[in-house]
Amino acid sequence: MSTAATRIPASLANLAVPIGELNLYHRNPRTGDLDAICESLSVNGQYRPIVVNRGTMTGRPNEILAGNHTFKAAQQLGWTDIAVTWLDVDDDAAAKIVIVDNRTSDLAGYDSVLLADILTELPDLQGTGYDQDQLDQLLDETALPAPIELPTDGADTGAAATVDYLQWGYLQWSSTRVRITQAEVELLDALYKEFVGEHDSDMGFGWHVLNDEHRAEEGAAA
Repeated sequence: MSTAATRIPASLANLAVPIGELNLYHRNPRTGDLDAICESLSVNGQYRPIVVNRGTMTGRPNEILAGNHTFKAAQQLGWTDIAVTWLDVDDDAAAKIVIVDNRTSDLAGYDSVLLADILTELPDLQGTGYDQDQLDQLLDETALPAPIELPTDGADTGAAATVDYLQWGYLQWSSTRVRITQAEVELLDALYKEFVGEHDSDMGFGWHVLNDEHRAEEGAAA
């Protein structure tokens, strides 16, 4: 096995094949960040195999279905071997695999607070795909607002009322920030999940919340 293949862990070593035997998918609609992938390969090695179609049903031998940009990055780094798992599917199945491999990545999201915590705990950001500026922006976006003391009438009603409020529950636009109750948070969360489920995106959610279409449901729930 070549020196470059030492970047392939022992658990994947028996899957390694010469890079020169493989071909890129002929109609890959995905673009990739080769610099980030090269950094990951250099720091982390190849931690999962790419997926290649043998091509007996398509007439295109050894065509990569998942991992085209990993393949390009490995080539750019001068690797001579790469770990592969094999399929043998027809044109329709090959196209679906290429599309869904990319689409499921698009549909995924993050727990931004947890992501920021994990990145902050790492000794460095090499091989994560994040740089310090991106981490700083993530930290800014996930920073919690300072707790807001509610007014009191002198009988500790403010302190008592604070118990009924979530410290992280608020709406903000421009410089205006409004505290909201747990019930309001739960209602907004339900509306958000329903909206994203219907639209595969949260674009336009603010306008949706400002419209009247959900108010009947809100009144019925009350």
